[in-house]
Amino acid sequence: MSITIENFEFRTRPMRTRFPFRYGIAAMTELPHVFLRITVDLNGEKIDGIASEGLPPKWFTKNPSTRFEEDLPQMHQVLEQAVSFGLNQESESVFALWQKIYDCQENWANTEKVPPLLAHLGTSLVERAVIDAFCRGSGCTFAKALRSNQFGIALESIHPELRGFDPVEWLPKEPKKFLIARHTIGLGDALTADDIEKEELCDDGLPQALDDAIRYYGLTHFKVKLSGNLESDLPRLREIAKMLQQLVPEFQFTLDGNEQYPNVMAFREHWERFLEDPILENFLSDSHLLFVEQPIHRDFALHESVRHEIESWESGPPMIIDESDGELDSLRRALELGYRGTSHKNCKGVFKGVANACLLEYLRREGTGPWILSGEDLANVGPVALLNDLAVMSSLGVQHVERNGHHYFSGLSVFPRSLQEDICAAHPDLYEWIDSGFASLVIKEGSILAKSIISGPFGCAVELSEEMLCNLGDPGLNLGQFSN
Repeated sequence: MSITIENFEFRTRPMRTRFPFRYGIAAMTELPHVFLRITVDLNGEKIDGIASEGLPPKWFTKNPSTRFEEDLPQMHQVLEQAVSFGLNQESESVFALWQKIYDCQENWANTEKVPPLLAHLGTSLVERAVIDAFCRGSGCTFAKALRSNQFGIALESIHPELRGFDPVEWLPKEPKKFLIARHTIGLGDALTADDIEKEELCDDGLPQALDDAIRYYGLTHFKVKLSGNLESDLPRLREIAKMLQQLVPEFQFTLDGNEQYPNVMAFREHWERFLEDPILENFLSDSHLLFVEQPIHRDFALHESVRHEIESWESGPPMIIDESDGELDSLRRALELGYRGTSHKNCKGVFKGVANACLLEYLRREGTGPWILSGEDLANVGPVALLNDLAVMSSLGVQHVERNGHHYFSGLSVFPRSLQEDICAAHPDLYEWIDSGFASLVIKEGSILAKSIISGPFGCAVELSEEMLCNLGDPGLNLGQFSN
């Protein structure tokens, strides 16, 4: 096989949230959603591929001293740099092309002192566009190409234990037909309608308060964010616990530490205070809590000191990394320190996520578990990124996935009606036209159906026509006027 990226173009669509989403050190009210279209030469045939990503404030970097307008140029730079490294790099497989781009981007980022999580946002966007082009050109779905290893994935280049194995040895035999939506409860998200400020009240036909969202979507799984401030976290957790116990008695949830703690011991102090409350003791029990995500700030989460702190906390909850998973060996380092796993997000890398899933299954069969690969990606939206993401999650066998793009944005309303109708026609199990006049994600009984995702090339089954591309956004990487 021969594959080469011959040209590319970016398009940008500005998006506004339905209401402010507050997390960590930022409150998101708007962001640019970037699309990358590439043309590859696949065995002599010209094929287009597409990928997209929303650029949220203060996730890829967590520097409180800069404004989002100051961060955006560097975010755009990593995208442009990665695709430039991929141009005219003839390769014998999709994976080999990804490796070349990854290595070049890594060397550049080390020289320019760009954090790896941010640098490989660019790598992953190009990777996804190449995967999409390959699937469209070969007439093969992502799930089939992954299991037959048509991508040419060499697992041992990421995890040496997997030498001689293809991904199919460690992945589920078939992709999951549905995924449970794990609904994020943000730091400022309203629990009831009475909690909504008048100026933030939505009128688009979709639920806003948590209790309404539970009833509307039939939610059973949740993700609760912590602020790291005990005085505010304690009463809020109590209110959430009481609501979930009343509305969804068999609920399950994850706890997101939001990098709010300098070390494990600081988090442990808060945890033990939580357990002093009878309501929270039940709330945080194994019957409800699945795991804790990234409680320690990325600057300290993988330090050697963490090993002793986790080992000495025998009754502590299982913890995984998320923002600390910026490099190919981050998961290995985390496991050595006592973490139980990591998250998968396409923005951290598809092939990296595949390799991590295979490593965790390898360790599980060795009998050293339990091991966790969670599905996360808070504000992911269609018509491309969300579908790519669900295609990967279903193939990796992830059971429940953090989903809130449909909650923080009004479906696909920002896109032209013709594009929304095309998406509804190609993915009737995933999107439906609601009375408010736009296409909205379908979640029933707390789950998302993945049949049309699995049968699409790389999730998205809509043809990449010039009309579709024009409907996605304005040409180029437009900085626009965005703020935190």
